[in-house]
Amino acid sequence: MSEHPRPYPGQELSVGEVAERSGVPVTALHFYEREGLISSRRTSGNQRRFRREVLRRLSFIRIAQRVGIPLAEVRAALDSLPDGRTPTRADWERLSAQWREELDDRIRRLEQLRDDFTGCIGCGCLSIDRCGLVNPHDRLGEDGPGPRRLVG
Repeated sequence: MSEHPRPYPGQELSVGEVAERSGVPVTALHFYEREGLISSRRTSGNQRRFRREVLRRLSFIRIAQRVGIPLAEVRAALDSLPDGRTPTRADWERLSAQWREELDDRIRRLEQLRDDFTGCIGCGCLSIDRCGLVNPHDRLGEDGPGPRRLVG
């Protein structure tokens, strides 16, 4: 059983309760607050108190991060919400649709990397015995530096 009493609906949560409930370490909560992604108020004893809605906001942040959305984009998405509100289901659908193309592109690149990983790193520069077949006479080198066979 938790050492923290469960708050009643509408009550504010301490930083420890938010960390326990969200699975986000206290240090990360402090970082997110410094970055303006979440907010709290201070009690007269200078303790942080968070509204319960911060749990949904944290879920939004963590899910976006888990799929590789940069924190700057997450912040911009949250900043686009009226009055700094917590994302609703409609907000999530709209924002995730905006990120879908980027995620699809990332998935394509990762799949290609996975499929080609053992045979070639994408440019032929390692002179692996197969590179003469994949990139004869370093033809891809004419296209510029770096991996040339990986998409986008």
